[in-house]
Amino acid sequence: MSDKARPAIVIAATPTSNGDLHVGHMAGPYLSGDVYARYLRATGRPVIYTTCTDDNQSYVVSTAHRRGTTPAELVETSTAKIERTLAAMGTLMVGLPPIDERYERTVLDYVTELHAAGRFRLRTVRLPYAKNAGVYLYDGLVSGTCPVCMSGSSGGACENCGHPNNFDELLDPRYSVDPADPVVYRERQILVLPMEEYRERLSAYYASRTPRWRPHAKQLIGELLARPLPDVPVTFPGTWGIKAPFTETPDQILYPWIEAMPASIYSTWWAANRLGRSGGAVDEHWRAEQGAELVYFHGFDNVYHWGLVDLVMLLAHGDRYTTPEANVCNEFYDLEGEKFSTSRNHLIWSADLLAEVPRDLVRFYLALTAPEFQRTNFSRDQLHSVTTRRLVEPWNALADAIALALVGVDAAEPLPTTEAGRRRAAAMVERFRLCYELPHFTLGRAAETVITQLGRLRLLADAVDVRGNGNAPAAPGDLLLEARTLLSWAAPILVDIGDQLTAEGVDLALGTEGATSVPVFRFPRLPATTATAQSRPLLDSAR
Repeated sequence: MSDKARPAIVIAATPTSNGDLHVGHMAGPYLSGDVYARYLRATGRPVIYTTCTDDNQSYVVSTAHRRGTTPAELVETSTAKIERTLAAMGTLMVGLPPIDERYERTVLDYVTELHAAGRFRLRTVRLPYAKNAGVYLYDGLVSGTCPVCMSGSSGGACENCGHPNNFDELLDPRYSVDPADPVVYRERQILVLPMEEYRERLSAYYASRTPRWRPHAKQLIGELLARPLPDVPVTFPGTWGIKAPFTETPDQILYPWIEAMPASIYSTWWAANRLGRSGGAVDEHWRAEQGAELVYFHGFDNVYHWGLVDLVMLLAHGDRYTTPEANVCNEFYDLEGEKFSTSRNHLIWSADLLAEVPRDLVRFYLALTAPEFQRTNFSRDQLHSVTTRRLVEPWNALADAIALALVGVDAAEPLPTTEAGRRRAAAMVERFRLCYELPHFTLGRAAETVITQLGRLRLLADAVDVRGNGNAPAAPGDLLLEARTLLSWAAPILVDIGDQLTAEGVDLALGTEGATSVPVFRFPRLPATTATAQSRPLLDSAR
């Protein structure tokens, strides 16, 4: 199978349906996954970009209690908001698949087959328990101190250092719903997936794949492999979630993180149907013989789950499924110097920002400041000043310069290009390609490359001689070729500009930088944003 024909599956971390997506979420996996998927599609690759809501997470229960609603009502309203936000951002996702009977059947079939194959073990574990409420605590229902880095943490995994804290490992546990409720410990039998049994295969996988990972995530995987790998809960004594189908654990639910892989498989199947590319088994696109390139986009706080637990969930099925080529992992995105926080109302909802600022400018600023290798910061004032000074003004100045340079040119006839112009266009392509392709995918450098080329092309436009002087520094055909090359490679980020030009008949296909002639077209202008003082405050203080 040629690289161009190889199908791709791009999975963004499944959002918990306990609220909308704020700007910190969007600057992480969702924009990055979309740009990568758009790039693959532009190269001619068949690509499915998808995710689904994580309805059965315990955070739904704790958030619903805090907001005075029911988990089911919270899921319904949150899913609608998340879907609208993803559409407003212009992602390639064809929607969010329903978490329905087909979803549940996919999950149950996946885990039942593993159970029948003897992949799970029955263990007696010690669990925190809210004495008055009579509730076993896990993940979003419990908070305390991480036993590894000693920072505040929820159950399951530490957001700060990424290490897991299963069962009774979290220090000073408190019931998140009622911190005054005494927490005691009780022993229960549950089914687990013993990750240590997969150490040899995991080590081989990471040796070949983590060179493609970002340094912080790669470091965490090394730390996890340096100690005995934990048992992953498969079932848990709870009430919110899918009822576990196993006789050994009556009245238990499936641990929600166990759903992630079958959920992603289901989402891929559902999206493929919407795109007219499916018709077979639910897991057809994930089968190893399909040869798909599988790439995950998620945050550092999910490296343990998406990078280790979910990998073992695939390996437990033997060689049936493809495994991810890479996990593209982002750090945290701060708001005005502090972490986004729903509980403290310190956030900006993505939908609110997109309602105030042109979408391409939002996408560009989030790309430019994306928290790829370290924490970065969002500022509404900086969004205005940076996009105005570094993108909109030089972009529109280039549009004016190109229009002036082409005065008197016959727009009905394609303009010839020169070898020098084609060489410059090819050099530009190589800079963009290095930004978009694995293992060095980076939105930040792609956005910086757009800025660099704007300045260069502005000087080129000033040097154009439409009279055909053989000694002129630049030919009009070269200017248009290089401008079209810039537009083509900026299109995965600037989606509205790309759609506008495509509708006008401009060919933005990648690989046209070697063309010997180029049709005359109008270089588009970008809309402006406004300063914070000219618009209502976007910091949310009511939700």
